[in-house]
Amino acid sequence: MLLSSLLFFAGLLILYFGAEGLVQGASSLALQYGIPPVVVGLTVVALGTSMPEFLVNFFAVFADESSLALGNIIGSNISNVALILGSCALVLPLTVTPEILQREYPVMFGVMVLFYVCALDGVIGTADGLVMVLLLFGLGGFLFYETHQTDTAAMLEQVEGELEDADPTMSGWAKFGYVFGGMAGLALGAHLMVDSAVTIAQRLGIATGIIGLTAVALGTSLPELAASMVSAAKSESDLSVGNVMGSNVLNVLFVVGLISIVQPLEVEPRSLRIDFPVMLGFCGLLLPLTWTNYRISRVGGTLLLVSFFGYMTFLMLPYL
Repeated sequence: MLLSSLLFFAGLLILYFGAEGLVQGASSLALQYGIPPVVVGLTVVALGTSMPEFLVNFFAVFADESSLALGNIIGSNISNVALILGSCALVLPLTVTPEILQREYPVMFGVMVLFYVCALDGVIGTADGLVMVLLLFGLGGFLFYETHQTDTAAMLEQVEGELEDADPTMSGWAKFGYVFGGMAGLALGAHLMVDSAVTIAQRLGIATGIIGLTAVALGTSLPELAASMVSAAKSESDLSVGNVMGSNVLNVLFVVGLISIVQPLEVEPRSLRIDFPVMLGFCGLLLPLTWTNYRISRVGGTLLLVSFFGYMTFLMLPYL
């Protein structure tokens, strides 16, 4: 049990540094070949930060642990909204621009509803995955079109924090080393996390889906929590809401979409009754919390955190 716990946290650390290495190396390579920073930020960085969830789910699915994979995605989406935004709002109330509520929020909520609808028949299959990936490409195309219609300086300001580690002066071998080392670290870390999570669940008699919703989801969300808390401390928290919404969209369209094309994901009846509605409830809660003053206050952050820990307690009560 102790060894499995140590392997879980070792996998989490390797996963984190693997993602950092991949983003740094790929960003530096892209900038070296003249790809605009805005494009790098919206592609390499965005997809790089979703790779931990993707690879954890990839290994989970091919270990016949669909419930762990889906639990990880649902739990990550809940953690992004409730844990990350709630924690950041306690540090500094989060500004939410009207544009985010009018454009990004409906997209995110629509994708969450699509996720639920695709799961209602008990299987997220190949056709569902194709719909998700096509929608991802459609949103990506619209985003690139929009960058040409938007002030480049404004777009750069949104992604410059993510690109601060990119180093165009790094040697070519070093850049490739970061990319391949990061990919290897992601694969190894994800493999360790999945294997140890399944072992822990079996020894404690906990369903793997619950482990996915709690320990694995929290683990893959910790890097984003740390980055968001640093941004909040630097009074740059206005970007946190948009980043969380983008992460939730990628978790579904990129991670679930690609994996379900290769291997259909079985959905447990319990998830349809409880976990999916809870996820939609947290996403829906963002709108009333931000609609009046275009910000998430400390009171709103407290409500999100209390609700989040209440849900975590509810999940674990049968095993205490």
